[in-house]
Amino acid sequence: MHARAVAVMTTALVGVALLAPASHARTDDSAEQPLVIAHRGASAYAPENTLAAVDKAAELGIRWVENDVQRTKDGELVVLHDDSLRRTTDVEEVYPDRAPWKVKDFTAAEIARLDAGSWFGSAYAGARVPTLEQYVRRVDHHHQKLLLEIKNPQLYPGIERETLKVLANEGWLDRRHVAGRLVVQSFSADSVRTVHELKPAVKTGFLGTPAVSDLPAYAEFTDQINPSYGTLSLGYVSSVHAFTGPHGRPLEVSTWTVNDADTARLVAGYGVDGIITNKPDVVRKALGEEEGPAGG
Repeated sequence: MHARAVAVMTTALVGVALLAPASHARTDDSAEQPLVIAHRGASAYAPENTLAAVDKAAELGIRWVENDVQRTKDGELVVLHDDSLRRTTDVEEVYPDRAPWKVKDFTAAEIARLDAGSWFGSAYAGARVPTLEQYVRRVDHHHQKLLLEIKNPQLYPGIERETLKVLANEGWLDRRHVAGRLVVQSFSADSVRTVHELKPAVKTGFLGTPAVSDLPAYAEFTDQINPSYGTLSLGYVSSVHAFTGPHGRPLEVSTWTVNDADTARLVAGYGVDGIITNKPDVVRKALGEEEGPAGG
């Protein structure tokens, strides 16, 4: 069903969807099991959103990594989950008088001074907050694929265009990357819609669990509905799959953040397309997948 179909068809469609088989075609080389996506890199084993976490995911043979993008005071895009530097760097020690240590209040050069690894363990002392350019180059080096989250877009007007510009400059908007190696997602529907309008070829994802009645509107601009695993059911996943996204394929579901085998098997049984996890090796083993090279 195309998203522009009349709303009166929604109720009937959902009834059909609840009875539909969970399996459907995916735009990846694995059709049997959900994709395993390393959340902030392999963040159970290396400091999140660092190049070391990308390396660890590659070492584990994980093809997909997820990251978060924020913007500095001077307009540089950096990879960090929180809008504050406090939790994952030594910013309080380096800049003790600049609380609350928001990313947007620091220049890229100032952030480059920070240690983003010691909090996780001494083995990672000296790891840095990567720029988006550095991050995508490392992902490309490992022939991996990227689920990129635009974080807190309300704090950074225009970040969607800037993110796409970096991706373009780094070669990530060519046909090969766009066809199967890149998804841009956000908790903000407006941000996802903006990405779709700026670069319609780019695959997008909305983070959240919209009501089924709202899915026709989301299917106009997003290819994925990516909810927390605690909000999922077999019926909801089937209902999402019943709608066709902007690229003419069924909407997909990647769920987060699943770190144990039982939950991995549960959501796989719902028919999800991807599982976002801090422990990609645990999830992969639970799904019965064998370790392999990250490239593909």
